Amino acid sequence: SWEASSRGLTPRDLAMHVVLPEVDGRIFANVIAFKERGNSDGGFVPTQLKPVADRIDAAADLARAWVRLRRTAVAERRVALILANYPNRDGRLGNGVGLDTPQSLVDIIGAMCDAGYAGVNAPSTPAAMMEVLQRGPTNALQERAARVSGVTWSLADYHEALARLPNTVRAAVEARWGDAASDPHVVEGAFRLGLHRFGNIVVGVQPARGYNIDPKSTYHDPDLVPPHHYLAFYLWLRQAFDTHAITHVGKHGNLEWLPGKSTGLSADCLPGAILGALPHLYPFIVNDPGEGIQAKRRTSAVIVDHLTPPMTRAELHDDLAKLENLVDEYASASDLDPKRAAVIAEDILSFARAQQLDSDVEIDRDTPTHEALRALDAHLCDLKEMQIRDGLHIFGRKPEPAQRNDLLVSIARLPRSDSRAHDASLHRALALDLGLGDFDPLTREMADDYHGPRPKTLVEMSDAAWRTAGDTIERVEALALKLVAGDCACAADLTRTAQVLGWIDTSLRPAIDACGDAEMSAFLNGLDGRFIRPGPSGAPTRGRPDVLPTGRNFFAVDVRAVPTPSAWRIGKLAAERLVEAYWQEAGDWPRSIALSAWGTANMRTGGDDVAQALALIGARPVWEEISGRVTGFAITPLSELKRPRVDVTFRVSGLFRDAFPAQMDIIGSAVSAIAELDEPDEANPIAANVRARARVLEGGGLDCETARRQAKRRVFGAKPGAYGAGLQALMDEGGWDSRADIAAVYLDWGGYAYGSGSDGEIARDELSERLRTVDLVAQAQDNREHDILDSDDYYQFIGGLAATVQTLRGSAPRIAHVDTSRPEAPIARSLTHEISRVVRGRGANPKWINGVMRHGYKGAFEIAATVDYLFGFAASTQAVGNHHFDQLFSAYLEDDSVRTFMAEANPAALQETAARFAEAIRRGLWTPRSNSAQHLIAELMTTKPIVRETA
Repeated sequence: SWEASSRGLTPRDLAMHVVLPEVDGRIFANVIAFKERGNSDGGFVPTQLKPVADRIDAAADLARAWVRLRRTAVAERRVALILANYPNRDGRLGNGVGLDTPQSLVDIIGAMCDAGYAGVNAPSTPAAMMEVLQRGPTNALQERAARVSGVTWSLADYHEALARLPNTVRAAVEARWGDAASDPHVVEGAFRLGLHRFGNIVVGVQPARGYNIDPKSTYHDPDLVPPHHYLAFYLWLRQAFDTHAITHVGKHGNLEWLPGKSTGLSADCLPGAILGALPHLYPFIVNDPGEGIQAKRRTSAVIVDHLTPPMTRAELHDDLAKLENLVDEYASASDLDPKRAAVIAEDILSFARAQQLDSDVEIDRDTPTHEALRALDAHLCDLKEMQIRDGLHIFGRKPEPAQRNDLLVSIARLPRSDSRAHDASLHRALALDLGLGDFDPLTREMADDYHGPRPKTLVEMSDAAWRTAGDTIERVEALALKLVAGDCACAADLTRTAQVLGWIDTSLRPAIDACGDAEMSAFLNGLDGRFIRPGPSGAPTRGRPDVLPTGRNFFAVDVRAVPTPSAWRIGKLAAERLVEAYWQEAGDWPRSIALSAWGTANMRTGGDDVAQALALIGARPVWEEISGRVTGFAITPLSELKRPRVDVTFRVSGLFRDAFPAQMDIIGSAVSAIAELDEPDEANPIAANVRARARVLEGGGLDCETARRQAKRRVFGAKPGAYGAGLQALMDEGGWDSRADIAAVYLDWGGYAYGSGSDGEIARDELSERLRTVDLVAQAQDNREHDILDSDDYYQFIGGLAATVQTLRGSAPRIAHVDTSRPEAPIARSLTHEISRVVRGRGANPKWINGVMRHGYKGAFEIAATVDYLFGFAASTQAVGNHHFDQLFSAYLEDDSVRTFMAEANPAALQETAARFAEAIRRGLWTPRSNSAQHLIAELMTTKPIVRETA
């Protein structure tokens, strides 16, 4: 059953033989034996182990490779350092989330050389390193023949190495891609590989999966095998370079996502077959356990986790600051001079319309003035206090003092527990100590009027108007930062605050300061073949300071306890907020909601999304009292639910599918049980929809039992062994004409059923039928250490879902973004509202732009990525307006300083950004407000990026 299984391991085996050993920091060596029943003469049936010979050999080879690494003299060790490159462009080399990858790479090489590794003539600056890499082959297929490669490898040598791979792997590659000689990276009988040798250190650009080589025929192929040059890249490292260890620098590459079993890989599974038995180190951001765990389980990686980027308040900038001044002026005039206040109110609304803030906060000319002003005021307060990143993390370095202090405040904002005084929220402690009564700075609505105490300490924090709860929170935030930075002393009467500050000084600050040395030390220890300490993973700013200091081999949650009781509380509250928001907007209860759920987020939170889905359908988890493990579910009666049940379609990521099979079963089983309840159709749309669909399926020839089983399917995901939603290549290669094309790919990639007896059966038609009736599409985000314009995954999953619903039902669905970053006060916003928050609060914010500009090439990369992901949402949804593109265009390309920075630091990214804006115009997604915009774009697109020679 293991050989035929795409899953590999059962949920029980996954928990016992994978999850728990990860807590000990063990390297996963895959399956070596199976239990089978032995012979018995009586009632007792013994078990015995049945070995799997080739897997024992693989485990022994891996152990031998680690011993070899340990025993080889440092100066003789050969090490490969690999950078990801996607999208497949020269401006996007070194894709490490939250990481200044080029600077980190240079620092790693420097530390290795200081430790005695034989690195020769390696570039000593990030700029020089990126110039070298761009002169060689990358994943951009343009001008391949003109690129100077550090490594060429003859086809004859490649075929000799290829012959050592399993027959099934060779056959699959040749069946899909033909003879190696036809590979686009072969020139004059040899591969030109994106590998550059500096003595015993090789730096490489990880090859693409192959979607860019033959786009039209591969968009709908979720388990595409990689092309010949992909294999040649890793086989050269294994055979020709004879590397002792390999490192993929930063989250994340594509090796761990290749086709094969989810866990417990066989010899035919591509990740292991291609990498082979190599010690594998992986610097990885600490807040992404899911995707790091994927590398651990599918490539035997040892994680060296690194700190998240520093966080800071967004504050208000440019026109937003001017608007805030007008709002304050209105508030001052409203009591003293009503006529003047009316004039100012009209000025505010006119200004907001000119900036198209009215559409972002969903007001129009019919909205009563006081409601419109309140909505704008709330939006400004929200933007001002929004948490954004201040630059990027550099592996092996601690944050600079100013960034560290901001990060300390961000982490201390949320409580760690209710039992110890020093675990309280710093902001709540200040509010209590200052006598603000029941004012809660973590849950209070920003736009609420504030009539509470105004202690002198807070008055002195700002000269600005003090009208609202948001103004109060701003002052508390300012005082918190001053106390943490040591700019003012903690008064004797601030007793609660003093206890939290004591914890910050004795525990949190030292932990953050230790991150840099701990990361580099752990990495070098790993290269010595030594043990790297395990540690927990999670988002530091969401109540998880225990993940610090970084530099550890992180592990994830025990999936048997998911959803946890705390996740249930948060998920249930998020479900209530989502339903309430829909009611307020639509005037009715939602009958059908499509939720997108990711594995890494649920590992981070303990299952918020699972809890939200259960709460929506009217069920709850049941826990074993002693162990805390989830044993099943209970149905919530309608009398307790106090609303109709919601029919939920649960679209899970491939990682969720692999990590949470039991949770998919619980959701599927709960749906099945609810479908059998005798409740009115209007109160139980699940049962009504199942009956209606089953009748259709029976009419098509299915027997009653099979029809009902298929009609109950509610959990869908990618094909077994495949990952993603399929839209990235479609967007990167421009292979779509309408949202119907996006929907077709989304259905092809996600049309497989899971849970409650289904394990990856093709169910494209069932997914289509489910999405045809959806009222609302939603996805939760559990922390602000990233946002929806940080990653292609957001537009692929939530955008792809929305595009599919629109295509199937003929009208666009409502789309909600559920923000659970403050767990006690989840907020359900429209996607348009959230995009506006991110564009104005982070994307076009000079504070963020200046932060990434400290990071040269990677900073320009981050700017280009923001435009890409906004484009992805514009292509897949109706949530992006002209003004969103206008704001980014003005901030990036029209701004002389930013444009010059990009031209110097990463000219390819500048040209790619201009090209993306041009595509938005061409496809009708953006009509620029300025006629000069198209002229500037055309000029930038025709200016050939200059790659400078390095000495």
